[in-house]
Order: sequence, then structure tokens, then C-alpha cells
Amino acid sequence: MQRLSDKVAIVTGAGQGIGAAIARRFAEEGAQVAIAERNPETGARMAAEISGDTGATAISVVTDVADRTSVEAMVAEVTDRLGDPDVLVNNAGVAVFGDPLSITDEDWARCMSVDLDGAWHCARAVLPAMRARKNGAIINIASNHALQVIRDTFPYPVAKHGVIGLTRALALQYAGEGIAVNAISPGYIDTPIAEWYFKQQPDAAAFRRETEAKQPVGRLGRPEEVAAVAALLASDEARFMTGANLVIDGGVTIRMYE
Repeated sequence: MQRLSDKVAIVTGAGQGIGAAIARRFAEEGAQVAIAERNPETGARMAAEISGDTGATAISVVTDVADRTSVEAMVAEVTDRLGDPDVLVNNAGVAVFGDPLSITDEDWARCMSVDLDGAWHCARAVLPAMRARKNGAIINIASNHALQVIRDTFPYPVAKHGVIGLTRALALQYAGEGIAVNAISPGYIDTPIAEWYFKQQPDAAAFRRETEAKQPVGRLGRPEEVAAVAALLASDEARFMTGANLVIDGGVTIRMYE
């Protein structure tokens, strides 16, 4: 079933991991996909892979979501090459973890500029065309850090709580204009970044087993599982859902202390 036929979708930070899985799933569902990625090499490579594997149109546009001018140029290029965007997935993000009184002003600014400001820059750039057509879907990738907080992960959860607030505010503002705005909060997903983090530990395999054992389902999530939910939210089937935050974390946030 191609639920996204004839739709144009922008996925930020889609050069790898969750974003790449979402872009690929959208292409499989019939969408034309724009990968808005800061790294030109990974973005171009993923666009080529998706086009070759699915036959769908996939392009890459170098984008720094923290820079409003860069975002506006990206949306203008996507519109020129593919048409007005029907779907936006704000997936680009950066994990900045630390002790609140130890992080620098630069740490705070980097986290907020990408994780929160970046989502707003992209939403602001696509909303005028969506409002004109009275149709659109915006999906913000938040985190289970938006629901529960771990010590020494500051200010990442602050930004992700803000993403939920942005989602709800925009959802209510444009609910009557045919635009659905929702969020997805993934837990521990098996991405290249997670694999890199495991390899920084003295015993990568042991640390991975320990991490998996902490998940109620006994494993890490797969990027494809997040992509499946994003495809639903991007489709016309889910347009009565707006302002929601769908948690995909294997049960972590519903578990009390043990």
C-alpha cells in the first residue's frame, strides 16, 4: 500500500539512523523525498540509495537547521524541484549531555539551536504553503527524555520538552486548517550513533547487553519501527490525530523503579 503517493516529504537529518529509515519508508509509500542533511556526503549517498532501491525520487539538500536562512533556502529548492512540501519530519538533532552547572553557554546554544530552534525554523518555512492548500503534516521527533529525565543529561531534555510544547502549540493553532502536527518520542534505538557510543566503552559487547537488558522488551528499538509510525502520521489516514506524542520506547517510560 502506497499511502503517500503524490506527496512531497522533507526529512531533516536523514543521512543515517532514524531519519534515513523514515525517508526510505516514505519513498516506499510513494512519496518524493527530500533529505535535508548537514553532511553533503551522507545526504547524497542516502538519496542515491533510496532512489536506486525504491525507484522513487529522492534528493539531497545540504541544510543546517540551526540557520534559518539555510532552512528557507532548502525549502525553496525542494519546492522548485519537487513541488510544495506536504510532509515535514523534524528529525535532525544533537545530544548534548552534562551537569547543569558545568555546561558552557556554547553547549546550551548548540543544543537549543538544533533540537528546538531547528524544528521551528523548518515548520515556519513550510507552514505558509501548507496553509494555502489547507493540507499538511508535520512530525517532530522528540525523545522519551521529553517525558522523564536522567541526571547529567542536561540540557537535552529541556530542548525535547520544548519540542513537545512546540508540537502542541502548532497543532492547536492550525488544527482548523487541515494541518496535523504530531510528535514521536523514541527510546533507545539501534542507530549508528548508538553503536558508536557502545564502542567507546571498555567492553562494547557487554555494555550493549546491559543496555538491552534494561529495556522491558529486552532489546533496542529498530529505526524501521519509528519509520512505520511516521508513515502513518504522514498519511491522510491519521489527519484526525493532532497534538499527539507517540512514545516508541519498549516500555521504558511506563516502568517504575525496580
